[in-house]
Amino acid sequence: MSKSFPLTLRVLAHLLSYPDAELRSHLDELGTALRQEQALSAARLDELDTLLQRLARRDALDTEAEFVELFDRGRGTALHLFEHVHGDSRDRGPAMVDLAQTYERAGLLLAPGELPDHLAVVLEFASTQPPKQARAFVGEIAHIVRAIFSALLERKSPYASVLAAVLDLAGERAERVELPAEPALD
Repeated sequence: MSKSFPLTLRVLAHLLSYPDAELRSHLDELGTALRQEQALSAARLDELDTLLQRLARRDALDTEAEFVELFDRGRGTALHLFEHVHGDSRDRGPAMVDLAQTYERAGLLLAPGELPDHLAVVLEFASTQPPKQARAFVGEIAHIVRAIFSALLERKSPYASVLAAVLDLAGERAERVELPAEPALD
């Protein structure tokens, strides 16, 4: 496996973004980038290929609706990391500011409306860091990623392969963990 993996992190970030027509028009390129960088095992790449093929073949509206249902309507599968740590508490705001400042110090400016704790944004940031720092940064959130991975496995979602790949890059095992009962969203 490759020691450097910025393209793989960027591809994983894209796969955790809303699957609009723009994203779907680049699925072949995303798969090619994953294979060229060789940062993941062949088995993991095959899992990701399955997701890429599903995104390419399914009806666009069904794909988008599934994404919203999966990531925007379930706390256990939420891609906003601080949702898992702070919920709706007052601690979430300062944590978001701190994370945004970390990005700014590294020269990464967020787009309007982009939240710093979204896993896709975190992975984009990590992709700009040297390999050792990227691995450590992603490793710091591995416990949250593992929880989301487990929730996706429970839902039998092919997106679990993306979270498993993130864990692989962090040097962590992609293993299921016991999850608390998921509270209803407001």
